Amino acid sequence: MSTVYQQIGGGAAVDAAVDIFYRKVLTDDRISRFFDDIDMDVQAAKQKAFLTMVMGGPAHYTGLDMRKGHLHLIARGMDDSHVDAVIELLGQTLAELGVSPAAIGQIAGVAESVRDDVLDRPAGSPRGTQPGSSNTAAAAAAEKRGPCGPSCGCAHNQ
Repeated sequence: MSTVYQQIGGGAAVDAAVDIFYRKVLTDDRISRFFDDIDMDVQAAKQKAFLTMVMGGPAHYTGLDMRKGHLHLIARGMDDSHVDAVIELLGQTLAELGVSPAAIGQIAGVAESVRDDVLDRPAGSPRGTQPGSSNTAAAAAAEKRGPCGPSCGCAHNQ
């Protein structure tokens, strides 16, 4: 049985999908603000490695875990609606590239399965549960840091 990675065309297909996906993301008013200060070449490389791994291709992903990697976005207001937008845009991208609905469903299922980790809340949380509510050390650090991020220099970071 072939993996989703093989079904969609391997590395070249993942590369094309991620490039198209981020063009959509950066022009989408719902989520583009979360990428204002991101090095998109680095981000695209991480996303390509992550998608390759979760679709059954070579595992070369070395990014932060989902909870730690998204805390700065939670501090900037990321919630379920933003995760929905990302999943929607990824599905649109894959459909445009001719990926089968079944494969798109599998990929969307993986994205859905990490929702609570991305939003740093307890596993199995109902939609709308407060992001950053997992009571992990990462959530406590984000709460202490405040809404502005680790490098702003304000009183939260003294």
